[in-house]
Amino acid sequence: MGIFYNQQERVFRLDTPGSTYLINIVDEEGFLCHAYYGRRIPDDNMAYLLRLNPVGGPFKTSGQQASFLDQLPVEYSGHGLGDFRESCLRVETEEGYRSCGLTYLSHRIYGGKPALPGLPATFGGEGDCTTLELRCHDRYLDLEVCLLYTAFEKLDVICRSARIENRGEKPVTLTAALSACLDMDNRDFDLITLHGSWAYERMINRRPVAWGKQGVSSLRGISSHHEQPFLALAEHAATQDQGQVYAMHLVYSGNFLAQVEMTQQELLRAVIGIHPQDFAWKLDPGGSFQTPEAVLAYSHTGLDGMTHALHDLYRNHLIRGPWRDKPRPSLVNNWEATYFNFDTEKLLDIARTAAGRGVEMLVLDDGWFGCRDTDTNSLGDWFVNEKKLPGGLKYLADEINKLGMKFGLWVEPEMVCPDSELYRAHPDYALQIPGRPPMLSRTQLVLDFSRQEVRDCVYSQLHKVLSSANIEYIKWDMNRALTDVSSLCLDADRQGELFHRYVLGVYDLQERLLRDFPNLLLENCCSGGGRFDPGMLYYSPQIWTSDNTDAIDRLRIQEGTALIYPLSTMGAHVAACPSHTNGRVTPFDTRGLVSLPGCFGYELDLTKLTEEELDMIPGQLENYRKYGPVFHDGDYYRLASYGGNGEYDALMAVTKDKRTAVIDYVHVMSRRRRRSVLLPLRGLDGETRYRSSETGEVRSGAGWMYGGLLLPEMKGDFTGKLIVLEAV
Repeated sequence: MGIFYNQQERVFRLDTPGSTYLINIVDEEGFLCHAYYGRRIPDDNMAYLLRLNPVGGPFKTSGQQASFLDQLPVEYSGHGLGDFRESCLRVETEEGYRSCGLTYLSHRIYGGKPALPGLPATFGGEGDCTTLELRCHDRYLDLEVCLLYTAFEKLDVICRSARIENRGEKPVTLTAALSACLDMDNRDFDLITLHGSWAYERMINRRPVAWGKQGVSSLRGISSHHEQPFLALAEHAATQDQGQVYAMHLVYSGNFLAQVEMTQQELLRAVIGIHPQDFAWKLDPGGSFQTPEAVLAYSHTGLDGMTHALHDLYRNHLIRGPWRDKPRPSLVNNWEATYFNFDTEKLLDIARTAAGRGVEMLVLDDGWFGCRDTDTNSLGDWFVNEKKLPGGLKYLADEINKLGMKFGLWVEPEMVCPDSELYRAHPDYALQIPGRPPMLSRTQLVLDFSRQEVRDCVYSQLHKVLSSANIEYIKWDMNRALTDVSSLCLDADRQGELFHRYVLGVYDLQERLLRDFPNLLLENCCSGGGRFDPGMLYYSPQIWTSDNTDAIDRLRIQEGTALIYPLSTMGAHVAACPSHTNGRVTPFDTRGLVSLPGCFGYELDLTKLTEEELDMIPGQLENYRKYGPVFHDGDYYRLASYGGNGEYDALMAVTKDKRTAVIDYVHVMSRRRRRSVLLPLRGLDGETRYRSSETGEVRSGAGWMYGGLLLPEMKGDFTGKLIVLEAV
């Protein structure tokens, strides 16, 4: 494994345990071409795949340069010189010229992986990965681009980004700067993306790749509820455990484009990066721009292989801090219990009930600050409302700590209400277009986080709050998209930088928070799952999966999330019933089963539960303590999809040593059956024998996988079962 350069063949070879990626330097001009990406092979001389010949390929003659470039599989596409597919790089000069093209300049290969200044990115030491810095340039623009590739030793993953540098004497403006490009032949691929909306995030969508451009994007200033910065190309016959799959995932939390394009020659170009619309970055002489990182994953074992590669990468090489490898505390959040209607005694009542059943933390949600009794005021005023909470957060936290529980707090630092002390003092702190009335959403505006003084103002308030009491957890919310995207402190020729500068500002503030409070457990939230992306995982090991807490809806939401994210990243709570989202009535134990694989908690008023329900809590918490590590650290397998079959849902997690497997089965809708459901398992050791907690039967791993598990007969709708297989 690693990265090598074959000087004779002029080819760069990137090897991972199961894949090979080949880059060829072509022609005397030094075009950087993508020759091969797929299952591991020993060959370097695969340039024939580029079809550099007179028939059926991009043959170059003195009069056919443009046609040559329009078919050439390239590593990082330019613009305006004959390649009419999607451009990774577009540049505009002072004179208004817009053409650019890149050729090879130099390279460097070394162990380990560099950080990306100001941006979240995967990390690894010399024993974990190898990096290629491939420098190319447009000699006519004096523009250099450093293409960064990192191949991981134990994962079928290659991470890519680009750093663009102006070596000329005049400024230029980048109008597109994507992170990665992948040119390949169409092999009857399906495109897999994750779409949705508020309360229905990350629904799996699979359809055949068609002519032209198709994909997903966001222009909302956030990665969004509606699309995920991810795409996968899967062979049409690929299943969970068979077939080739290529994935691209962007480590970024703002506007993005993830797109595949099929050309008239049935060539595919997949690209991913910051969305070019509303983007323009001015590069002064000597200036540089770093694109976000793109994760490329390859699998020849179907979706399982892709999922496991991404899960292991994010668990071990993206999530940081002390909470990465520690069990996450169970919690109760007061939002669906009280909304804004609470005081200290009400919160302590909930905490006493929770502590008596073994819950480990109480989280105080919205309404504790300023004059906040509705969602129409006080965002930006991060000081305690002592009319509600006499003695402030310190008294409340101390009392909760006396119960043996931790204390956590909700904040929404990126927003400001016009009815707030902060806005009255600094109306210029909000994003706004001079002369145009700002667009309110949820009666709030967005603070201009591109400005250091705005971030400093907000952070000083947060720092004071967190220093005032023993606050061990923060839920960082963000409840609206960006509009009126203009800054009073950017020149006219830099307004196109604002969307990206805003995201960099969010990253900066969260980095400061973790630096000053290194033991803090940070959970990101964006009106639920509106900013559930790899960029946020760099700062918070878990993210609130969705504001939809209905257990049955959560089956599909969590299935789509788990396709690419570890189960340990998903905030999942037993919520109030009937559901506050859709009014559905679901049994308490089933709500517990659905929440168990994620970061477990309660989102309801525990003091209003029946004794029977209260008595179930210790058992649910015991299951979380015992099997949470299996779900969070083990290999995940999707066994059955309620979204696909309309009847039942099943997932499975297997420890890395293959000694324990846990099957979480939910029987959603009862239907008359002549025979019981047989569920083939995956991921077990074929020679090891396992005992079922359901029946006591002992069978080999091969028997459970190839014979299958008979699902228990369940009466009624919305029931479920936890089945454990232990090696004997």
